[in-house]
Amino acid sequence: MQTVTISPKYQVVIPKEIRKALHLVPGEKLQVFYYQHRLEFVPMKDIKKMRGFLKGIDTQIERDQDRT
Repeated sequence: MQTVTISPKYQVVIPKEIRKALHLVPGEKLQVFYYQHRLEFVPMKDIKKMRGFLKGIDTQIERDQDRT
C-alpha cells in the first residue's frame, strides 16, 4: 500500500507504480467519487479506445426460471 501527502494546494501525486499499472499519462482525466468515507479515482477513457475491451468475456449466465 502506498501513502501520499496532500500539498498545501490540495494536490496529491499518484505513485509511479500505480501510474504505470494504469497506463496514466499527464493531462489524463480522472473521475473522483466519494464512497463510504473514501475517495475513488477512476480513469476516464475515450469511448473509441474502449471498443473491444470486453472481447472474450464469458456471457453465459444462469437465468432465473421466470426469465427464460
